[in-house]
Amino acid sequence: MNLFLVAVGGFLGSISRFYISEKTQKRLIGTWLANITGSVILAFVYYLHIDGNLSEKIWFFLGIGFCGAFTTFSTFGNDTLSLIIDNKYKEAIQYISTTLLISLALVFLVWANFN
Repeated sequence: MNLFLVAVGGFLGSISRFYISEKTQKRLIGTWLANITGSVILAFVYYLHIDGNLSEKIWFFLGIGFCGAFTTFSTFGNDTLSLIIDNKYKEAIQYISTTLLISLALVFLVWANFN
């Protein structure tokens, strides 16, 4: 059953990420938005799970499945490498730093507000 929940969550997460990329018509911005929002969703879901307010099944579906597929380190790495290959060093640094700093800051805010 857990494998099924992860699979369904992963399916929905990957479709959602694809939808954001299509709507923004730019893969870089779509990946950036998905990674930041996915980090916040994962922080919130994880907090609820370890606090005992979210069942194991919902954790498998949302936390592992949906968020695991919605956020994507491989596309983040590929997008960064593409910027570097295109000699867009400033954009690469901005992409890396804003993705990490905004994601971590928002995750910290989620944790700070619930602890």
